[in-house]
Amino acid sequence: MTTPLLLSPVEARVLATLMEKARTVPDSYPLTLNSLMLGCNQKTSREPLMELSEAEVSAAVEALREAGLVHETSGGRVTKFTHNAQRGIGVPEQSAVLLGLLMLRGPQTAAELRLNAERWYRFADTSSVEGFLDEMQERSVDKGGPLVVKLERAPGAREQRWAHLLCGPVDANAAANRTTGAPGNAALQERVSQLEQEVAALRATVEKLCGELGLSPAGQNETNDRAKNED
Repeated sequence: MTTPLLLSPVEARVLATLMEKARTVPDSYPLTLNSLMLGCNQKTSREPLMELSEAEVSAAVEALREAGLVHETSGGRVTKFTHNAQRGIGVPEQSAVLLGLLMLRGPQTAAELRLNAERWYRFADTSSVEGFLDEMQERSVDKGGPLVVKLERAPGAREQRWAHLLCGPVDANAAANRTTGAPGNAALQERVSQLEQEVAALRATVEKLCGELGLSPAGQNETNDRAKNED
């Protein structure tokens, strides 16, 4: 019998961020610890918002590494990290995508998941999303038990939302009544998220080039000079 996987909220955020960046900004993946922290603390496409320290992210990475869900890459001047979520959890690619989105964005309807997965994986239709969700909800105890749960319909909502169980049982009432942003803001939020990811990719490229040339990252020299002047 497989032991159920149980993550802390911070571990879930770290793992899902690695899963997201591997698909949305592959040129800057694997991630350094600093890039991973920035991804975890994004202000868009995250529910709930977090302000994690480098120490918290590092501790979560170590726990995930011991669980076989994260790998440390060798080579280069900076340690980087990759995820092993699909194999570590034991699910097909489509299910891993849905779990990653649920860990990042909180409970969502099947239609919302299909829309939010656009840059990760293109599902044919909402029915196919529901099919993978149903499979994860009905996963046998021998395989570790259910990975998601379908929540009760919230007051005034047209569809039921789904939540992941990787952090343990869900407070169904709180999750079902979670408020969401206005529909008109969805496109703006996605655009802001995309720009943040592009900036993160550019930052990673600059850090890599500076490391290869033996230079300090942009802005660091100015900070050092300012500190010397203050002294």
